Amino acid sequence: MSVLVAFSVTPLGVGESVGEIVAEAVRVVRDSGLPNKTDSMFTEIEGDTWDEVMTVVRQAVQAVAARAPRVSTVIKVDWRPGATAAMTRKVEAVEDYLSTSTAHHKPGS
Repeated sequence: MSVLVAFSVTPLGVGESVGEIVAEAVRVVRDSGLPNKTDSMFTEIEGDTWDEVMTVVRQAVQAVAARAPRVSTVIKVDWRPGATAAMTRKVEAVEDYLSTSTAHHKPGS
């Protein structure tokens, strides 16, 4: 099974510069040992069970809450029995379609 979660944690009430506090959440995710990646909007994490992944998300939120009076969290979950490595395979599938369709697509058509 694959449980793929994209989430963002935003500390509130600490001013405009929140990168240092957000880094605490990312550190928790990276220390978990689960596959993960972070971009400008979300951190993604993948595990075998709901509890495994959501425990890490909870710990990431708690790390931010330790430094901010309020925390906003957005979570999106893809729960898929029978899947593995969804974080990379989903992107690879799209890239494959793009490379195949690029050969057949002409600009302006």
